[in-house]
Amino acid sequence: MSDKHVTVSPGYAFGQLERALRSADGNPAKVERWRTVLAGMADGTLAVGSRTPVADTPAWVTLEVVRGGFATGRYLAETEPRDDEIAALPPDVPGTTPRERLNLWYLTDAGQAELLAALSAGTYRIDVPEDAALMTVAWLLAHDHAAPALDIVARLRPLMHRLRMTPRFVTAAVPQGTSVRLAPVSEVKTSLRGVTVPQQISAMLDTIRVWNPLYDRLVELWCDTVDGDLPHLSDNRVAGGWPCRVWPADWTDRRARWLADYDAAAGERHPRSNFARLHAALLVCERDSTALSGRDVGWIRRALANTVTRHGAPGSEPRAALRATQLAVAARPTYAALASTLADRLDSFPPDGGLPSVDPLAEGMPPHLVTKVTRALEAPVEELVERGVITSGDVLATVLPQMTSSLMAANIADPDLATLYAQTYAAFRRRRGLLLLNLEHQVRFDELPWVGALEPLRSHQRKDAAVAARRTLEQTVLLALSAFPQAILPNPLVRELGALAKQAGVPMPLVEEIAADIFAGTFTMKWRTAAQIASRVLAGTLYARYYDLPPEWPAPAVKRRWGKPTADDFAKLCDTRSKEARWSNGSWVATEGAVIEQSQILTTHNLVVLVDALGLGERMTALAPDLADRTLAWVVRRLAVRTDNQYAALQAVKNCAYAWRQAVFYLSYCDRATQSVAVERVRALVAEAGLHERFGPAVDGLAAAVAGTSGGRRFLGWSVGPHWVHLRL
Repeated sequence: MSDKHVTVSPGYAFGQLERALRSADGNPAKVERWRTVLAGMADGTLAVGSRTPVADTPAWVTLEVVRGGFATGRYLAETEPRDDEIAALPPDVPGTTPRERLNLWYLTDAGQAELLAALSAGTYRIDVPEDAALMTVAWLLAHDHAAPALDIVARLRPLMHRLRMTPRFVTAAVPQGTSVRLAPVSEVKTSLRGVTVPQQISAMLDTIRVWNPLYDRLVELWCDTVDGDLPHLSDNRVAGGWPCRVWPADWTDRRARWLADYDAAAGERHPRSNFARLHAALLVCERDSTALSGRDVGWIRRALANTVTRHGAPGSEPRAALRATQLAVAARPTYAALASTLADRLDSFPPDGGLPSVDPLAEGMPPHLVTKVTRALEAPVEELVERGVITSGDVLATVLPQMTSSLMAANIADPDLATLYAQTYAAFRRRRGLLLLNLEHQVRFDELPWVGALEPLRSHQRKDAAVAARRTLEQTVLLALSAFPQAILPNPLVRELGALAKQAGVPMPLVEEIAADIFAGTFTMKWRTAAQIASRVLAGTLYARYYDLPPEWPAPAVKRRWGKPTADDFAKLCDTRSKEARWSNGSWVATEGAVIEQSQILTTHNLVVLVDALGLGERMTALAPDLADRTLAWVVRRLAVRTDNQYAALQAVKNCAYAWRQAVFYLSYCDRATQSVAVERVRALVAEAGLHERFGPAVDGLAAAVAGTSGGRRFLGWSVGPHWVHLRL
């Protein structure tokens, strides 16, 4: 295989820019970010696909990354110092920029003392990893580790004029515990205060509060000019007296006041509405009808007849009752007003923290807004899953570092440094991953200069830390599978599980999901190792029969590509097996996707590796029947959702096939009788959903594998050419 580097087409970025431009509000910030990406790709200052995509920028710098892993070139730690920070600096502090002067001051004795005081009190926050750099230097210098401290400063010095390298100082320490939250109070408040009244609702409220009273006064003005009974409709014909025959003494003054109030309301009515016609007539008529034609008077009479017949005469009981009902509706607080009230209730809580309970805040609030507040609820992760706050493995991955950060720091003896390490780890996990090509890997935590310098200070012999990490790892795996049994473990969660495994001293070959459009055509050795584990552990099971797992793996012939050992025999096997999905012409992306799917099949995409390494076989046997039933039911429900969008339909089929694979894995921990019952249950669900013709072959294929015979079709997610499940839409 060639070592020719794969590159990234700007087509995806162009597509995202077009979507941003077409969005309802234009989203100027998003538009500008994608324009920056495209400009950087065009002029060569952005090397998308590299782990150092920004020219002259070390890999450890935290970059702004947009959807798809594209770096914009902006540094997230590049912010201007506050005016009060600069004003407090002595005039002789050197530096070419305000940020450089501030960073250099924090290297002085006075600056170091301020950092150490905040470190001891815990009154600081690490928002991006760079915030911890100079505080780490201060701790090292204070504890006689001058050499690593100076090494850090030397590596930071070229960027001191741009990057904030000190934490955000606060008044309260970070609470420690096992609870997590999806968002801090400050973020929830911002979200609540961003709730606005929809334009349609706003227009309705304006009509009730402003335009209806104006309209009633306008109708009353013209009714007062009628000679005889008020106009009304009888058999769709106008009956009653005629307007512009009687002119009350105060009519001209009332007209002037009404017109002034109308101008103050600053709005327009539909030109063919009764309101608009009566208003237009009022503009040209002062105290007599000489300015009005007979046709104009006829239109006034018709407009009065319409409104009197429909709503009653001005001052009548029907009209008064209607307006009272409308005003009662308008008096109800809008979602925006309730959201603002709810945000005010949150003002008494620390902005960086969470909420101990939601119930006292939820009184009188609609469920929609309570759901927003629950994002800040601080509770065990299991409770947040149960409440529906954590809705997927991706969301679970975002909150997990709040638990694992303290575990990662457990090997550090000094409590102050351990807290700093934990906050830095949590901030690092908030970094968005880059799109990487050619077997590149994401920046690792210990590649941050100030973190790598602490590695010799971490004791790797603390048994209690390893035990706690393993316990958290087991709980997280079981929670992810139990809460979202149909979903493969997303890459952010896989990375977090890998960090826990390393801390627990249980190394395991966890593999990431690879995007088909950037696939390099080969795999590193951990994929092959994971596949070997799958073949060994699952030998003789339903999974091995259904997916034809190879019974054994010969000794590998290791090769190297881009400086990394690769499992080319594993890649070749995946390519050969993927021919099952190649039954027509299709895109190269689909071809690569079919190969990647085979890698997931051969490795079970981490399921067997986790169960085997953590000794979860007995737990899986107990959970498997329920997990399989729920997953198979999810597949049927998802396939029953119809869509006219070709891409969405194929995406749904792919996700269903991945879920199907998970279900087959769970069923492999069940006995034959349970497997047969599960197959008949899903067959009934398929028939009930009207999917027998479309999906029956897949059910037959699973039934055959359970019985140890052949028949039906194997359900795969990728297809080179139209998918056989999709064809039956």
